[in-house]
Amino acid sequence: MDATTTPYPHAVAATLRRWRALRRIKQSHAAELFGVSQSTVSRWEAGTLTIGAEDLARIEPWLVARLDSPADGALARLVNFNALPVHLVCDLTHRLLACSPSRAAEFCAPVSTLMGKSLWPFATEAIQASEASLRSAGWGDRPAQSVEFDTGCNASTLVPIRDSRCRWTRFTLSDGTVARLVETLERPRTRTRRQRD
Repeated sequence: MDATTTPYPHAVAATLRRWRALRRIKQSHAAELFGVSQSTVSRWEAGTLTIGAEDLARIEPWLVARLDSPADGALARLVNFNALPVHLVCDLTHRLLACSPSRAAEFCAPVSTLMGKSLWPFATEAIQASEASLRSAGWGDRPAQSVEFDTGCNASTLVPIRDSRCRWTRFTLSDGTVARLVETLERPRTRTRRQRD
């Protein structure tokens, strides 16, 4: 991987702690895998040391969400065959993992060309603000969490986002990595001219 797609490097700390705990990997072993000292891993997890771009690029492949197990595959199928506009992304990188037909219909590109790619470049200002607030909200410190917010809209012709109410829900996968379910809850009703007047 030449460059990281993680929007906010501080999110790696909680992900790293959870990944080690679920896979029963000691800090010393993680340090060997990442090519750093154990004290560096400890400081990363404690949030006292910022993870640099080069280190983040080495760490990210270990922490990105993968749908490798039968249970993870079942989750993907539930999303892929859902009648509602939903999709599943890697919690860390926002790479697309699964997508319902109604969500795919919103895209102006075949979903196959977007699968495995980060949707973060298409994030609205409201989505970016919600992502930035997750750390203070304790996102990642508890097993399962969800947040709701208004998305705003973007100007993308590839992955257009219309103003809507959205819910993010975290899922811990079988290998300890984390996926995020993105649901569109409702969209503002288009007002008639009489209502506007």
